[in-house]
Amino acid sequence: MEYRKRIVDTILEDKIQTKGAVLIEGPKWCGKTTTAKQIAGSVLKMDEPAKRNSNMEMAEVDSSKLLEGKTPRLIDEWQIAPKLWDAVRYEVDERGDFGQFILTGSAVPVESDEITHSGTGRFTWLKMRTMSLFESGDSTGEVSLQELFNTPDRIGGSSSNTIDDLSFFICRGGWPLAVTVKSQKAALAQAYDYYDGVVRSDINRADAVNKNPERVSKLMRSLARHQGQQVATTVIRDDIKNNDSGSINEDTVLSYINALKKIFVVEDMPAWNPNLRSRSAIRSSDTRYFGDPSIAAAALGIGQGDLINDLETMGLLFEAMCVRDLRVYADSINADVYHYRDSSGLECDTVIHLRNGKYGLAEIKLGGDRLIGEGTRNLNKLRDKIDTQKMGEPAFMMILVGVGDYAYRRQDGIYIVPIGCLKN
Repeated sequence: MEYRKRIVDTILEDKIQTKGAVLIEGPKWCGKTTTAKQIAGSVLKMDEPAKRNSNMEMAEVDSSKLLEGKTPRLIDEWQIAPKLWDAVRYEVDERGDFGQFILTGSAVPVESDEITHSGTGRFTWLKMRTMSLFESGDSTGEVSLQELFNTPDRIGGSSSNTIDDLSFFICRGGWPLAVTVKSQKAALAQAYDYYDGVVRSDINRADAVNKNPERVSKLMRSLARHQGQQVATTVIRDDIKNNDSGSINEDTVLSYINALKKIFVVEDMPAWNPNLRSRSAIRSSDTRYFGDPSIAAAALGIGQGDLINDLETMGLLFEAMCVRDLRVYADSINADVYHYRDSSGLECDTVIHLRNGKYGLAEIKLGGDRLIGEGTRNLNKLRDKIDTQKMGEPAFMMILVGVGDYAYRRQDGIYIVPIGCLKN
C-alpha cells in the first residue's frame, strides 16, 4: 500500500536531527510505526509474535544487542521491555551523535524501577495523532493556519463538503486504514474495532490492572456525551452509577480515565490563562475530548444517520474533529491549542498560541447564520476582555465551520473558514 504523506513527517525529520533519540507517542493504529519506517535505517519489532520471547530475554541479558543496526534504528513497542530506555540513553551518550534511534509505542510504560533516567538531553518527544482532513484528502488546504498569524487582508478557498460528508468524516475518523480502504463499510468499521479493543483489553495495558469491560464501556459512553465540556469526575461517576447496579467511587473513575489517557484514547484540552482587563475568574478545568471523534461515535453506538438526525450531538462531535485537526496543524507550527471560559460564562472553543506569544481565537460551529453570529459575538467579547497592552491583539479571529461554501474575511476582520479548506 502506498504511503500517504503526513504532516508529522516533517516534524520527525527535524527532531531526528536535534537529539540522539526520538520517542513517538500516540494512539494505537494512528500510523506511528509506518511513519517512522519512512526514515528508519533498520527496524526492531519488539512485539513480533515469533520473536517476542527472545527479544524480551535479550533485553534482560544484553539489551545492547537489540540496538545494533543501521541508524536511525526503529524500536517498535519498546515499552514492553522498559530496560531499553536506559540502554538507548546510554548508547546515545556513547555514540555522541544525533539521529541514532526512533522509539514508538501506543502506551505510556508503567512505572518501573528499570527506568532510572528521564532521558533529558538525549531524547526528544513527538506526539502523533490520527489523520487530519487535509492529510486524508478531505480538505483543499487553501487556507493555512500558519498564514493566518500574518493577518492577511484577504483569504480564499472553497469547500464542497456536505452535512453527509461531515457525518462520514466524524464516524470514519482519521485512522490511516479507514482513510485508505476503498470500502465505506470497512472504513466505518475501524473505529468500532478500535473501541472494542480498548474496552476488552487495551485499557488494561496502561497500568497492568484488569478492569470491568462493562464499566469501561459506560465510562467511555459518558465521556462521549460530554465531549467539549468541562465536566467533573463526580459527574461522570454519577452518570455511570445511573446505569450500573453496583457501586463505583470517584477514585475508580479517575483511575479509568487516567488509564485511557496513558494509551492516548483521551486527550483533554488545558485552559488558556490570559491577562484580562476585567476581574473575571478564569476557569482552569480541562475540556474533555477523545483523541479522535470516531471514538465518541463508537462509544455512543451511533452512525452517520444518527448524527444527521441529531444535529446537537453532531455539533459536539464536529467540534471534536476540528480540535483534532487544529492540534495536528498547530504541532507543525510550534503552537498549542487551549480553550477559554470564565466566571461570566464567556467561552471560546479554541485558542491557538504560538511559542513567540502570538495567539489566534477560533470558535467552531457546524454552520448556519445563527451559530456564526453567536460565535462572532463571543470572539468580540473575549477580544475586548483581553488586556492587549500586555498580551497584544489577537493575530486573527476565526469561525471554523462545517457547512460553508467559501473561506473569506468579513468586513469586521473575522475569518470564516470551512474545515474543508484548512491546513497547517
